[in-house]
Amino acid sequence: MTVSSFDWDDELPPETGEEVYRALRRALQRKQGFGLFFVQCSKSQGAEIVASLHHDLPKQQIQELHLVGEVTTLYDQIDTLWQQQPFDVLVLDGLEASLYAYEDVKRLSGWGSGEIYNYSWKGVPKILNHLNQQREHLRNDFPARFVFLVPPFVVDYFIQRAADFLDWRSGLFRFPPDSKEVAAEADRFLSDGGYNQYVKLMPQERVEKILTLKAMLQEMGVGSERRQCDLLLKLGLLFVAEQDYENAITSWEKLLAIKPDYHEAWCDRGVALSTLGRKEEAVQSYDRAVAIKPDDHKAWHMRGVALSALGRKEEAVQSYDRAVAIKPDDHEAWYIRGLVLSVLGRQEEAVQSYDRAVAIKPDYHAAWYNRGNALSALGRNEEAIQSYDKAVDIKPDKHEAWYNRGVALDDLGRKEEAIQSYDKAVDIKPDKHEAWYSRGVALDDLGRKEEAIQSYDKAVDIKPDKHEAWYNRGNALSDLGRKEEAIQSYDKALQIQPDYASAYYNKACCYALQGTIDLAIATLRQAITLDSDYQDMAKTDPDFDRIRNDDRFRALIGE
Repeated sequence: MTVSSFDWDDELPPETGEEVYRALRRALQRKQGFGLFFVQCSKSQGAEIVASLHHDLPKQQIQELHLVGEVTTLYDQIDTLWQQQPFDVLVLDGLEASLYAYEDVKRLSGWGSGEIYNYSWKGVPKILNHLNQQREHLRNDFPARFVFLVPPFVVDYFIQRAADFLDWRSGLFRFPPDSKEVAAEADRFLSDGGYNQYVKLMPQERVEKILTLKAMLQEMGVGSERRQCDLLLKLGLLFVAEQDYENAITSWEKLLAIKPDYHEAWCDRGVALSTLGRKEEAVQSYDRAVAIKPDDHKAWHMRGVALSALGRKEEAVQSYDRAVAIKPDDHEAWYIRGLVLSVLGRQEEAVQSYDRAVAIKPDYHAAWYNRGNALSALGRNEEAIQSYDKAVDIKPDKHEAWYNRGVALDDLGRKEEAIQSYDKAVDIKPDKHEAWYSRGVALDDLGRKEEAIQSYDKAVDIKPDKHEAWYNRGNALSDLGRKEEAIQSYDKALQIQPDYASAYYNKACCYALQGTIDLAIATLRQAITLDSDYQDMAKTDPDFDRIRNDDRFRALIGE
């Protein structure tokens, strides 16, 4: 890598690290008073540069300022050093931390990923604003040369985002990367924990890794394609940890342009595409992965997920079959395979798939829960209850399991136990209207009408448009002889569901029991219009005894 400098006395840009250092040393010797110098180098190169300057410029007072973390101002720190001992040269490093922090702030402020990672012109970090604003003070107050040691990405950052900062009779010196050092740093990246580690990092740490890795990839020379590919895979995973899937896909596509048979990249690309909702493209990416490596169980597994989301359930099952054939202990694949089979109505097979999942992972509460659902759909309620019991033993706050357990108990006629299960569900999730409604039905069946009405009240408070709850509430009120309230409840049901024949019929019964003949006949006519079966039912229903001799009623029921 060459050096560029605004010192026009240099005839040709130096090429080697030694030549770059000599150019820097000459510039520091020639320059009198204030000056800015930016040195692109690695940390180890920076340490060597500082040591060499101390050795080669013995008559110069050289001080060092190591910046730690994010800084937004420098003047006061420089002034403190100056007051302690005026200096001829001040070497500063660590400026990059402030830029990393600024990039993270942009992410949190809703900037696009392109603006964050590709040096857009939008905005400038506070530290650069400060230096620009204070440069006249720096020049007047500190007649010294300032040498900033920065990693490669910072120079690009200045050029793209703060070009005027360099356009101040600045010297820019680019030390060529040490290929062995670059390779060693690349190997350190490749030996880290990968995605699971990246998601645990602070966002600023991920930004630092992303920018460092991008700079490293630019520095890598010919003949390092495999290492470049491995680093691009890591870069993509870093972007995924940032939930920046578009940049992740771009990284993997760069990788695949170099090495088209890199099956991990095809698989990870598929995951990112799927996350973005681009399921068809994701399936195609997984297809490329398994074409290259037919035993890539992750690709088969994730392919199944994408196919299922596309509604291609049968193909999804086949994909999961391939995944578990390769990796029989993939409990998640067995579990999701069970879910897809359940959707297809293949409940027996679903139960068998859930059985495999819990055999591998006995504390897999979701598998126990959905196993219970499949057994319940098969009418095997006793077994379903046992499965729900396992689910709530593992996860006591799984309100869905408590609710469905109540439904299974209800179906078996075990009403008291069902109510206890519904109680657990609403204790955990008080706004679970289904549980309040089903609890009301069970209480109703036990003859506990007042409690049933209270439960229906909770259901319609949470979900006012639940017409079944208004209807059953009306029935309970009617059974208690509270006909006017019952009629009001039926009216609520009919507002929501105008073709609810049962509500019209029971409302007509209330009117008939009150002796309100005209309303009873008009309402019964609406019920029969919607469902002719109510004509025969009314012939023998004792609720209509008070109006049975009315000619209009007799005509309506066909007598």
